[in-house]
Amino acid sequence: MLTTTDMPPGRNLTATAVLVAALVLQVSVANRLPLPGAVTPDLVLLTVVALALTGGPLTGTVAGFCAGLAADIIPPADHTIGRYALVYCLIGYVCGLVSDEMTRSAVVPFVAVAAGALAGTLLYAGLGMMLGDPRSAWEIVRRVVPLQVVYDVLASPFVMWAVLRATRRFERDHARDRFDLPIARYRTLSSRM
Repeated sequence: MLTTTDMPPGRNLTATAVLVAALVLQVSVANRLPLPGAVTPDLVLLTVVALALTGGPLTGTVAGFCAGLAADIIPPADHTIGRYALVYCLIGYVCGLVSDEMTRSAVVPFVAVAAGALAGTLLYAGLGMMLGDPRSAWEIVRRVVPLQVVYDVLASPFVMWAVLRATRRFERDHARDRFDLPIARYRTLSSRM
């Protein structure tokens, strides 16, 4: 796992670009899909989970908060500002805690995505119930949550692939630079002799 001092220089920029792309795709494409149940996959939540799984709890928390705050203010923002920021921040942190397990098992990412989707949807609905949002009534939540989780799990391989593809490039470059430094130092020392 990378710490903040080991972060490749372009990693934060890549995470920002991936989150912006997810927000744009969510608003312009996913929200307009005519899917059964009038529910759409939450691409932003899936992106936060993927970034948390690849970067750890700090990356997941920061990415979750920033993506959630952006989702709170981007139209059609028809809810209390801060709900998505809190939900995505918590989900990013919790999924980041299992990031070390991601390399040990191929099942962990999919279980984390499913658990993150379920927890995120339930947490968002629970906050809505506490704040008195009429769209968060128990009857609506009971109908929406299973469909939301199914759509998120179906969309997760594509989102995970895109995020992994974008972030692994910088990890490879960083690893190569880290190993090239001792070789360059050796070459410099040998040329002096």
